[in-house]
Amino acid sequence: MYPGPIERLISELARLPGIGQRTAQRLAFHILRADDAEALGLADAIQEVKEKVGLCEVCFNLADEPRCRICQDERRDRSLICVVEEPSDVIPIERTGEYRGLYHVLGGALSPIDGIDPDDLKIAELVRRVSDGTVNEVVLATNPTTTGEATALHIAELLRDRVTITRLASGLPVGADLEHADEVTLGRALSGRQSVPGPH
Repeated sequence: MYPGPIERLISELARLPGIGQRTAQRLAFHILRADDAEALGLADAIQEVKEKVGLCEVCFNLADEPRCRICQDERRDRSLICVVEEPSDVIPIERTGEYRGLYHVLGGALSPIDGIDPDDLKIAELVRRVSDGTVNEVVLATNPTTTGEATALHIAELLRDRVTITRLASGLPVGADLEHADEVTLGRALSGRQSVPGPH
């Protein structure tokens, strides 16, 4: 229907999450109408992010250096680690202004049905970080979903005798992602975090 390069652009855009065929077409035609500087600026930004952004060697958050900005910040409380599933979960927690510790990004959640087991996540790395004796508390901020809860329980069992384990308090709706929570709800959940109970 369209020349080959346009068809390719539309099909690539349609692969992005939340972008359907019609939105992909609108975006493709916007890029075509844009002046060269704007269109090539987008292409350069995509290339740069793929070339320069990787994972922090300490916490596995996104970083354009060996260590992310949070791990480099000497003002952060190094005795406190907040465990999240994905790098996108760090941003809403930071926006609350309630949290001044470090992070640990797992890279997902346990999901045996999808073939994701503890070895596929950065759980062993978290245990190593806690083992050096400088960490007093680990805040489990995995998503309040079935897989997030299972992941939190697994980590709590591994770390129970080493540090204080807390979980985000109520205020986050079950089944929702941290990425979509508002700052007030997330701030309340952080300030009211509670210890994870042991097995009965």
